[in-house]
Amino acid sequence: FQHYYITNNLSLGNSVKGVQDTKMMTGKMSDSKYFNTQKKGEIYELKAELNSDKKEKKKEAVKKVIASMTVGKDVSALFTDVTMCMQTDNLELKKLVYLYLINYAKTQPDLAILAVNTFVKDCEDPNPLIRALAVRTMGCIRVEKITEYLCEPLRKCLKDEDPYVRKTAAVCVAKLHDISAARVEDQGFLETLGELLCDSNPMVVANAVAAISEILDTNPNAAKQVNIDTPTVNKLLTALNECTEWGQIFILDSLNNYSPRDEKECISICERITPRLAHANAAVVLSAVKVLMKLMDQINNTEFVQMLQKKLAPPLVTLLSAEAEIQYVALRNINLVVQKRPDILKHEIKAFFVKYNDPIYVKLEKLDIMIRLAAQTNIAQVLAELKEYATEVDVDFVRKAVRAIGRCAIKVEPSAEKCVTTLLELIQTKVNYVVQEAIVVIKDIFRKYPNKYETIISTLCENLDSLDEPEARAAMIWIVGEYAERIDNADEILQSFLDGFHDENTQVQLQLLTAIVKLFLKKPQETQELVQKVLSLATQDSDNPDLRDRGYIYWRLLSTDPAAAKEVVLAEKPLISEETDLIEPTLLDELICHISSLASVYHKPPSAFVEGRVPVRKIQVNRNADDAAETDPHIEEDDRAEYNETEETGAPQEEVGGGDLLIGDLLSLDYPAPTPAQPPVNNANQAQPVADLLGDIFGGMDLGGGAPVAAPVASSPMDLFSLSAPTTYVAPPQVILPAARAKGLEVSATFARRNKGIFIDLTFANKTMMAMSGFAIQLNKNSFGLSPGAPLAVNSPVLPGVSATTSLSIVTTGPVMKMDPLLKVQMAMKNDIDVFYFECLVPAYVLFVEEGSMERNLFPQMWREIPDEKEKQFQLPFTNKSQDQVEAVLAANNVFVVATRQGGDGEHLIYTSVKFTNGIWVLGELRLPAGAPPSLALKTQTVAAIAEVHSAICTILAD
Repeated sequence: FQHYYITNNLSLGNSVKGVQDTKMMTGKMSDSKYFNTQKKGEIYELKAELNSDKKEKKKEAVKKVIASMTVGKDVSALFTDVTMCMQTDNLELKKLVYLYLINYAKTQPDLAILAVNTFVKDCEDPNPLIRALAVRTMGCIRVEKITEYLCEPLRKCLKDEDPYVRKTAAVCVAKLHDISAARVEDQGFLETLGELLCDSNPMVVANAVAAISEILDTNPNAAKQVNIDTPTVNKLLTALNECTEWGQIFILDSLNNYSPRDEKECISICERITPRLAHANAAVVLSAVKVLMKLMDQINNTEFVQMLQKKLAPPLVTLLSAEAEIQYVALRNINLVVQKRPDILKHEIKAFFVKYNDPIYVKLEKLDIMIRLAAQTNIAQVLAELKEYATEVDVDFVRKAVRAIGRCAIKVEPSAEKCVTTLLELIQTKVNYVVQEAIVVIKDIFRKYPNKYETIISTLCENLDSLDEPEARAAMIWIVGEYAERIDNADEILQSFLDGFHDENTQVQLQLLTAIVKLFLKKPQETQELVQKVLSLATQDSDNPDLRDRGYIYWRLLSTDPAAAKEVVLAEKPLISEETDLIEPTLLDELICHISSLASVYHKPPSAFVEGRVPVRKIQVNRNADDAAETDPHIEEDDRAEYNETEETGAPQEEVGGGDLLIGDLLSLDYPAPTPAQPPVNNANQAQPVADLLGDIFGGMDLGGGAPVAAPVASSPMDLFSLSAPTTYVAPPQVILPAARAKGLEVSATFARRNKGIFIDLTFANKTMMAMSGFAIQLNKNSFGLSPGAPLAVNSPVLPGVSATTSLSIVTTGPVMKMDPLLKVQMAMKNDIDVFYFECLVPAYVLFVEEGSMERNLFPQMWREIPDEKEKQFQLPFTNKSQDQVEAVLAANNVFVVATRQGGDGEHLIYTSVKFTNGIWVLGELRLPAGAPPSLALKTQTVAAIAEVHSAICTILAD
């Protein structure tokens, strides 16, 4: 709303400049003199001038006060004197005084009340400018005592005969709602705003739409009181042609939230919105595109849809002629449009060819859209462009261009051979980073078209010595392992990589392990020593859990069932597709509805970056080296879904250990760890079948190939002689509002979780000599959206010396604002005596939901995805509870046990998961050593939650 405050010449902040312009036009000295260095004792002099009988002298004094305030000098001591200057007919002076009041009313709320009468009087002034100025100023003064007097003048201004006053009052309703939503609803202002949607003046309609949009953003329930029907939509469409560009944006955004009754209404709205595509303002164009994209999904008339698509192309292309920053925003939005409806821009691919002076961020976006628009009809142009880009000086752009050639080969099958030829030409340039990127994308082409282009493998092998990047080395190793039977010296190539195994990146190590196992299964006689060496390096000499676990899996497969090992390791790979980088359809539809907003630039829903809102997240398999061989490799690091991270705040916690407390090997929880293999005696003169050979190599190991491993028996969560299972922990009541602060009312409370809900059990003790009644409670915005689920029910009156108890349900659908500390909640308690304000801390365990049990196979993946710097470790107090008792107590409080493991020296490891009401996951590893205090490691994307979970677990275990 600052726009309306400023652009319509209503900003009080511009009044000083207005005074300066007036002076300069009349030939007088510039007002810059007011900003000169102030002398001592000036406050006293200003006070005298403000009380002068001369109007000019008084106006000069107010200008000096505003100048001092502007440069940061405290002139609040002059509040009363400046307020006295409000009684004037001079509009310029009145604006300056109102500006002063807005700035200092918060610090002088009691004195600000003195100005109320003047505000009310000005709201009835014959001059509409003064009426609008008064109601605007009252809305800007965020003082509760003044807003009480604002309602009646605001009601009159909403129905004022002058449209300028009405449009100003409409914005003021939104400001009042931000201060006191209940007052706006009680006074019926929302219904009045709804009536203004049908106003005859387009600017009034635009401001009413803007105010309603602002209110609905913070209070969706208000939509019930604002009825937008077909006649109202027609009024909005009529106003669309006459209001300002910002008004058009607000109206288009509101139309985006409207659901037409039928296809006929959809077509009518589209026809009336289409002219906005020719607007000069990019925001108006994108808002119109947003509405049209949404409505097209509801239209079955293909001819009309095709006509709309043709009309959408030119304005989108025109946006690319703007400044680089606007180009980038337009390209991010166009990317969504192309994914949803590629036909819109299928003939405009040349518009996305890169220019030499484009910034790198624009180049990369154009490159991505080029690939999405690539088809058999234009692939020759695209390849020529991409080959030219591969000779650029910007290394990152060159890499992306080479990868783009590979994506084109996968997307446009008839042109795959042209793409491969182009890649081979680039390899012949011998430019190191070009060669390495080409090898990476050729691996993907092999996956897409198996047994078709393997003749180029020899060319790739010529460049082995130049590969120094992990991804390129891993890709080359995959190619050698996958086609080992066609490469005569495959064992020598892999041996050369194996010599520096410990120095390789984890991605390369994993790929090398898999490639050598593949080679062994294809050529067992020649490579038994090689496979034994790599398995030994992976399982015995490595401290990487991923590598070690994969080594054990291969070792067990090879030792127990070679046929099964072949079926698993040499299984036919599913064909990859270029569509893997497309946004998931439901998310794409949501982002289309947010075109021209930050969500369309981030390509994330608003909940992913609005503070306090944690989106539902799909857990994805980590893309490491062998995954590239078994699953689609195209999703890059910067394209992967990330957890929403809230600001890391909170008090520092005591940490123990060095930060390297790793999660246990969940893959081997039910199995004993393998013992080291003994080197076999190899008789080179005797040929042996594969099964016997494998038996010789791994015969000395107990890998679980004999008797089946019994599933662990779930022990009872309670002692056989106990009378009941552990119950949810409820803390003893504590005084949250002492009688000394509440005029004799003492309030005690405790939080509890019952029946999948949160409750606060309250006790009201009347320590006065009079009865109390009229109890009510309200919670301020907080980190988890906690608010009362029902009115407070207290048996009243509460007589002197008597206590009353009640239980209040708490819901988590209230407004959200991050607090520090995270679990702080500010409350207001009201009775017939007064309103009392206080705060308390909500225990974290009442926010743990019953759906917090994580699937066992997802736990290690999520643990690895969370960075190590978001892990905290704690030493817990000593507990006499057994492992079964600990698990039972945790489970009773929604701290779920995902898995357990037996460590060395009688140590028990318990892996836990916790989910908060707002979707935050916290993973834990609890160690219970024999005869020693337990330790706890917690990991989460939201670090501020770790201290609260630690405190909750300490409390639960101490019970």
